[in-house]
Amino acid sequence: MASAVAAGLFAGCAGAGGAASSPRGGAVDVLMVNNPQMTELRKLTAAHFTKDTGIEVNFTTLPENAVRDKAGQDFAHQAGQYDVATISNFEVPFYARNGWLRPLDPYTVEDTAFDRADLLDPVRRSLTADDGRLYGVPFYGESSFLMYRKDVFAEKGLTMPAHPTWHQVADLAAAVDGARKGMRGICLRGQPGWGEVIAPLTTVVNTFGGTWFTKDWQARLTAPEFVKATDFYVRLVREHGEKGAAQSGYAECLNGVIQGRTAMWYDATAAAGPLEATGSPVKGRIGYAPAPVERTASSGWLYTWAWGLQKASRNPDRAWKFISWASGKEYEALVGREAGWAGVPAGKRTSTYESEPYRQAAAAFWNVTRASIAATDPGRPGTQPRPAPGIQFVGIPEFSDLGTKVSREISAAIAGRQSVATALRKSQKMAERIGERYRSR
Repeated sequence: MASAVAAGLFAGCAGAGGAASSPRGGAVDVLMVNNPQMTELRKLTAAHFTKDTGIEVNFTTLPENAVRDKAGQDFAHQAGQYDVATISNFEVPFYARNGWLRPLDPYTVEDTAFDRADLLDPVRRSLTADDGRLYGVPFYGESSFLMYRKDVFAEKGLTMPAHPTWHQVADLAAAVDGARKGMRGICLRGQPGWGEVIAPLTTVVNTFGGTWFTKDWQARLTAPEFVKATDFYVRLVREHGEKGAAQSGYAECLNGVIQGRTAMWYDATAAAGPLEATGSPVKGRIGYAPAPVERTASSGWLYTWAWGLQKASRNPDRAWKFISWASGKEYEALVGREAGWAGVPAGKRTSTYESEPYRQAAAAFWNVTRASIAATDPGRPGTQPRPAPGIQFVGIPEFSDLGTKVSREISAAIAGRQSVATALRKSQKMAERIGERYRSR
C-alpha cells in the first residue's frame, strides 16, 4: 500500500476526479492519528465546537501508519471521503505539488482571529510548499528530546548532563536498568514504519556523521558512520531497552514511561504533555534534556502533525472553521482549563510560550522544547550537505516506501532475527535504486 502511494506521488497522479457526495451533508469528516492530543480534541469537539457552530465533526482515529496509508489513498484519488486529515511536514510538499490540497493562505488571511503571524517560523516554513503557499496548519509541533526519571536518577546518585552524548546515555541506561522491579533502562522505538523506528534512528545517524544519501545521491547505508550509528542503536535497545522492542513505537514507549516500566525515553517533545498531565502517575517525576549528540551541536528532529484540507472536499469552509478552531489560541486555552495546561498541543505558536499559565504548568519542559525546535536545520541536519531537506526523513516521495522497507530490516535486527550488517546490506541495495533514479535526471 505504501509503495502504491509513493509511486502515485512520484508520478504526480493528482487525480482530477470529483469528490464522492457525503451522506452526512454538511458534516466535516476528519481522519487523524490516535495520539493523546488528538484523543483529547475528539472529546472536546462536540461540547464546544459543534455546540457553538452547529457543525458536526465525524472523526476516524487510527494508528500512525494506518492514517498515512488511508490519507494517501483518499487524497491521491481525490475521493473526498475525508475533508480533513492529519498529515505531516513530510507529506505536505508532495501533496501540494500534486494538487491534492487546498492552499490555506486565503483562509489564514481572512480569518484574523487565527493569527497566522503567531505560528512559529520553523513549523510554518515546513508546511509551506515550493510555490510559497501554506498547505497545512499545525495542530502541534515538536522536536525530540531525552526524558528521564529524576527520582530514579537521584536514588542511584546519577546526574543527567546538560547536553548528553549518546555514549553517556548508554552508560546511564545500563546504570538504571532494573532500578525498579520490571523497569528497563531506556525505551527506543523499534516498530516498523518510516515514522516509527526510522525517525529516532535517523537522528542518531545524523549526529554520528552518517547520511542516507550524499549530495549527489550516492546511497550510504553501509558507510562506516551509518553502520556505527545503527549498531549502537540496536545494541542499546536490545541490552537495556523495553521488552518487545521490535514492536514498540511511540504509543508503547509512552505507556511504558507512564506505567513505570522504563527510566529513560528518547522521543518527541510532544510526549511531555501526556506525561505531565493531571492524573499522570509520573507527573513531576520526569526530567527533560536536549536530544543526545555525538558529532553535531544538536540533533533534534522537526515534525508537525498538521491539518490538510483535501481539494475535493465539498465542505471546505466548514472544514476550515474546524481547522482554525482546533489549531487556535482559543482551543489551547480550552485544553488548559479542561485538561490542564501541560497537555496543551504546543510547539506551534509563539503565544503559547508567552502564556504564564502554560509556562507554570510546563515549567519542566517548555524551554527545552522551544529551544529544540529553534535549533532544527532541515537543510543540513548532520555533518555534510544533503540532496533533499529533512532531519528524521529524506524529503522525497519515495522515502515513505524506502523508509518503511528499511525499517522492517532494522526491526528484524532488533528482534535478533538478523545482524545489523545484513539488515544494512539489504537496505543499501534498495537505497541505491532510488539514488540511481535521481542521478539520472
